[in-house]
Amino acid sequence: MKKCMALMVFMGWASLAQGMTADEVVNKANEASYYAGEDGRSKVTMTIKDASGGTRNREFAILRKNTGGESQKFYVYFQEPSDVRKMAYMVWKAGGGKDDDRWLYMPALSLVRRIAPGDKRTSFVGSDFVYEDVSGRDPQADTHELLDETDAQYVIRNIPKDAGSVEFSEYTVWIDKDSFLPRKAEYLDKQGKLYRRVSAESVKTIDGIPTVIRSVVEDLNSGSSTINEFSDVKYNLGLKENIFTERYLRRPPREVR
Repeated sequence: MKKCMALMVFMGWASLAQGMTADEVVNKANEASYYAGEDGRSKVTMTIKDASGGTRNREFAILRKNTGGESQKFYVYFQEPSDVRKMAYMVWKAGGGKDDDRWLYMPALSLVRRIAPGDKRTSFVGSDFVYEDVSGRDPQADTHELLDETDAQYVIRNIPKDAGSVEFSEYTVWIDKDSFLPRKAEYLDKQGKLYRRVSAESVKTIDGIPTVIRSVVEDLNSGSSTINEFSDVKYNLGLKENIFTERYLRRPPREVR
């Protein structure tokens, strides 16, 4: 009976989606968020706020290149402050349910460290973002359910297929219908309590592509938050794939200097 009820509910929401299933909405949102153009570059100013109001800043550049199908490569180069300057982070995103490969170069130790798949949900350089936020979560890692649809947005509930691999039990995403950009995501912990919120606070059309230029993540348990502000965003630069190799972790390419 439960299975039949679930099917009826699904069919009801599917009709509201005007023909789009929850999986189709999520896949389009993933494309809009991470695959626009053939490649891209952006400068990022990160502001980390602790619960007492103290702030720390990071400045870095991001390069991204689509390499066919769902696979992509990301390169992040830190410029400020001095304790992270020349640090570099690289992702080879596999897609299709496969684990991504991640590396972090630490100049103080002259060491390239491989980041284990199990660490993808840990803090990204001391911020409230996690490593997985940089390149995006594989849509195939979750099941998706359309909870609601308004004139402006889809509301999608996402449940991890491998519950033991993540710190959350589920998360809900609000996705704009016009751009398919996610505007808000709320995460519940294993006890069902809301503990994390990610918001895209500002969107601007750049080179004809709707682009998030200010995003915020809040840790509702600790009271901390992190703001990312994106500038000098450019698409379709013709980036060479050899930039995204271990060699360039130690010697940054001119595209990020």
